[in-house]
Amino acid sequence: MLTTGNQLKAARALAGVEQTALADAAGVHVNTVRAMEGSGASPIAGRAQNVQAVQRALESHGIEFLNHGSPGVRLRAKQ
Repeated sequence: MLTTGNQLKAARALAGVEQTALADAAGVHVNTVRAMEGSGASPIAGRAQNVQAVQRALESHGIEFLNHGSPGVRLRAKQ
């Protein structure tokens, strides 16, 4: 589950997706993505539906969200 701004930045970097492209894919404004990333190590504050939309968009790029004690991300293994 997507929980922090830093986790979002890491996921976006792994996927190689710019903020504007992610916002378009998630159906949110680019300022929404910027605000989410701006939360840093703190939990993302915002509408749950926007966070979920951004998470789904990144998952479609092969990102897996990890929360085993601390937030993390990884690329899904290619099949």
